[in-house]
Amino acid sequence: MKSMTVTEFKARALKAIAAVEASKEPLVLTRRGKPVVEVQPFRQRAGAAEPGQLAHLFRFEEDIVSPLGEEMWHASR
Repeated sequence: MKSMTVTEFKARALKAIAAVEASKEPLVLTRRGKPVVEVQPFRQRAGAAEPGQLAHLFRFEEDIVSPLGEEMWHASR
């Protein structure tokens, strides 16, 4: 992984960004020898979410308003 000081990046930002874009390799910016920022090439996320993708995971009930009935309640005293 390539690295560069923050000061050097300020002087050559456009060239450094172009190099990251071309090589697809991240660039670590350092300050006083310690890494502070990582510049990475942009990656498009795999497929946008579509409405209804999870519809097969749900069970739809006909009547959700009426009471369940006494046999469905198991309350202990």
